[in-house]
Amino acid sequence: MSHANRTPGAGPTRRGARWERYRVTYPFSAKDQAGLWGLIVGIVALALLLGWALEMRGGTVIVLAIPFIISWYENRRTAFQFDAAGVRFGQALLPWQDVTEFVVATPDAEHALIGARLRAGAAVPADATLAPHHPATPAPVHVAVPRG
Repeated sequence: MSHANRTPGAGPTRRGARWERYRVTYPFSAKDQAGLWGLIVGIVALALLLGWALEMRGGTVIVLAIPFIISWYENRRTAFQFDAAGVRFGQALLPWQDVTEFVVATPDAEHALIGARLRAGAAVPADATLAPHHPATPAPVHVAVPRG
């Protein structure tokens, strides 16, 4: 294994020619599933409407929309992820140079808290929506995920 920066713990692990990605998702949600199917039906309806009104190929709209739909659904379900871009807690993306260590706490049998300690002077993005501080973890940034 090698690091992008030779300082231990300064970057994600790279094996061979690809970057590793680790992702923890929230459990299944009927609301998210309904949103996914709603988007799919809406895109198909738009494709049919454009095909009829503008005499253009509706399949093009569907094919172009698929990556955006998948990205929206994955982002909605992701609780925690780290990859070459950095560390993501919900919608908050932290660059690797701001993270000093990961913290995992298990305050009860149902949930685990995954968090990150930040380097001195590092700030969480202003637009980030974060969970309130939990006494079981010393990390200022964390997410609660179900164990199991």
